[in-house]
Amino acid sequence: MKPASDHNTRRLVALAKEGDEPAIDQLCAVYGERIRRIVRLRMDRKLRAKLDSVDVVQDALVLALDGLKDFTYKNEGDFLRWLSKIAENKLFDIFDKFRADKRDVHREIPFKREGRSTEGGAVGAAGPLDTTTPSVLLSRKEQLDRLERAIDNLKPEYREVVFLSRIERLSQAEIAAKLGKSKGAVAMLLSRALVALTAAYEEG
Repeated sequence: MKPASDHNTRRLVALAKEGDEPAIDQLCAVYGERIRRIVRLRMDRKLRAKLDSVDVVQDALVLALDGLKDFTYKNEGDFLRWLSKIAENKLFDIFDKFRADKRDVHREIPFKREGRSTEGGAVGAAGPLDTTTPSVLLSRKEQLDRLERAIDNLKPEYREVVFLSRIERLSQAEIAAKLGKSKGAVAMLLSRALVALTAAYEEG
């Protein structure tokens, strides 16, 4: 049985496709913070600092939801990945503008670029942001900020395998194919990465 959140998102997407503004607003409210976090984890910390004050993710969500006619809903994870890719593309556009304005910006704020496709498989995210009390939301934000800092402190290869496994929810076989490694090598790399992430989080 599909989770209730999946059925609710499917309903909201169907309404948003018909131009229902409350449905569009609700999708932005539910997925905005999740998309921002996914995109931030893909950004270098210096670029993150430059762009965090700009509501580019919210703008990207509005653009994406205005273009829902081009999206076929399969499941909630697929929808989440589609939104996050559009948000990333918006950031790529801003990064390109920075690079045009300042030719050596790529040395100052490296940004791992993985393509602009909005076609996607499931991210397998933990689910939409719940509506709850301010104290719980604040606690969650503090935990996520701490997790971001911990991931920032990982070696690049550790950070990548953690992102692919825990954020994009790829299988070890899929990660092996993506990284050009054996499944055994990925399993060992992920194990070491998670130990390093735990240590960095505890130091946080």
